[in-house]
This record gives sequence, structure tokens and C-alpha cells, in this order.
Amino acid sequence: MYLSAQLPTEPQNQTQTYHRTIKIAGTEIFYREAGPSDAPALLLVHDFPTSSQMFRELIPRLAGKYRVIAPDYPGFGNSAMPDRVTFACTFAHLAEIVDQFTEAVGLKTYGPYLMDYGAPIGYRLALAHPERVTALIVQNGNAYEEGLGDFWIPFKKFWLDPSEENKDALRPLLQIGATKWQYTNGVADTSLVNPDTWNLDQQGLDRPGNDQIQLDLFYDYRTNLPFYPRFQEFFRKYQPPTLIVWGKNDAIFLAEGAAPYKRDLPQVELHLLDTGHFALETHGQEIAAKILDFLHRQGKR
Repeated sequence: MYLSAQLPTEPQNQTQTYHRTIKIAGTEIFYREAGPSDAPALLLVHDFPTSSQMFRELIPRLAGKYRVIAPDYPGFGNSAMPDRVTFACTFAHLAEIVDQFTEAVGLKTYGPYLMDYGAPIGYRLALAHPERVTALIVQNGNAYEEGLGDFWIPFKKFWLDPSEENKDALRPLLQIGATKWQYTNGVADTSLVNPDTWNLDQQGLDRPGNDQIQLDLFYDYRTNLPFYPRFQEFFRKYQPPTLIVWGKNDAIFLAEGAAPYKRDLPQVELHLLDTGHFALETHGQEIAAKILDFLHRQGKR
């Protein structure tokens, strides 16, 4: 159902965020954690080109009632840079790492927050362990062909022909202009977006060798599309409680990718927000309130 977006009051019970590392399959994984250890868990899986820093303000807003955990993928944020010779830079492998991470930190069940890269990673976890998924929180997380617009044309060309020429055509997406664009495009008042976000993300992208990791993932993204029907079958079979909060002005994953969820999840709660790709930067307070209200109504505390 489509619901209007109204700004609620600030969620209360903020708690301290801890910054930790753990070794998973030989790789140092950084993560943020807050909230009671015995509370229902929320797993926040991040986007490109960012890291768990995208959840820096959301985590304390949710941690009064939930154990909130947000890891950085290898090659992102504060996690270690993998060696491409020995580490497969693929979505399947990242999903395996996150899966092992959840087990290492003791998440037996959890509600994943899925955004961009986090969607195919989180949905792969859901296919492997449907019994662990308590609810889905989807923010510009695509699972339908309808969500792929013109932005993806050079990617599709690269997928069909992984030549150096087609790879180089995607390199501008690793530059500061594109990183800033992801945060500001579709945003009515860009003064709401903290420039630390794109500058911090760019520092990660500019590390020697990181461009190759990101280009590997650009090419491997093609493997996610054949999974879309499997993700949709998961929705139909298990009908997980699902909240969608989608920046409707996103040029990367179009708002048209939000509506098809209703085909497979008739009870989905869908909010289209007047913002762009990184909706948390402009609507973080509102999104947090909607998450807390949604989970409360679902009996998740």
C-alpha cells in the first residue's frame, strides 16, 4: 500500500555505538554495534561506495529497542582491503562473508536493512537461511528489472563485453564527482547532506588497488539479475513483514522498482520519500520512526 510520508517526532532511547573488528575467513571486518545484546537484532548492510558510516545516525535511533549491527564489506570502509589474487570480489563471496559474520557475532535471527548493494547480499542470505529473517526493511534496494533505468546502460554493455574500453567507461563512477552526485542528485535541499559523507567514501575509493575491487564488483553485479526471480519466489513463499522506504528521485534504482514488491508481498508497507539515493541523509529521522513503528506493529518489540 502507498502511504503518505509525515515527519514524526524524534525516536527516543538512543544508546552508545561501539566500533569493533572481527576476523572472518582471514579478513578483518569492521562493524558498528549498539543496543541490548538480548534484544531482537537488526542487520544493516550498506551500499556502494560507502560503508557502515551510512548508518551512523540511524543506529542510535534504533538501538533503544534493538541490537543493531552494521558491518563493512571487505574493501569498504574500515574493513581490510582484500588481495584480489586470493579473494573473489563477487557478490556471492561478500554474501558468504556477511553470513559468516552474522554467525560469529551470534545473530540467530535478524531483520535486514537492505540498500543498493545490500539488497542482493541480504537477499542471498535470506535464500540460504529463510528461518533467520524476522522482517525486511528495504531502502532503494532493487529486486525487479523495473528498477533498472538508463544509469545501467554502460554496465550492461560491460557485462556483455568486458573489454578494457567498456571497463574504463565506468571508471568515472569511482571519482569524487560521481560520489558526490550519488548523495545530492534528487535532493531538494542539498544543504541537508553532510559533505563528510562523500569525502569519506572517496578516501576509501582512492586507496591503491581499490578501483580494481570496485570494477570487479561492477562486472559481477550481472550475476544478481538472474537471482531476481529467486528473490521474488522467496517473497511469495515466506511473506516476510516488509517495510519499504524509497527515495523516489533516485536515478540509480528507480522508484518503478519499488512498486513491483506489491505483486509478491501484498501486505508490503511502501513509503516513497521526496529524496534521492541516500535517503537516510535527508530523511533519517523519519525513516527511523517508520522502522520503529512498523516493527512495533509487527510485534517485534
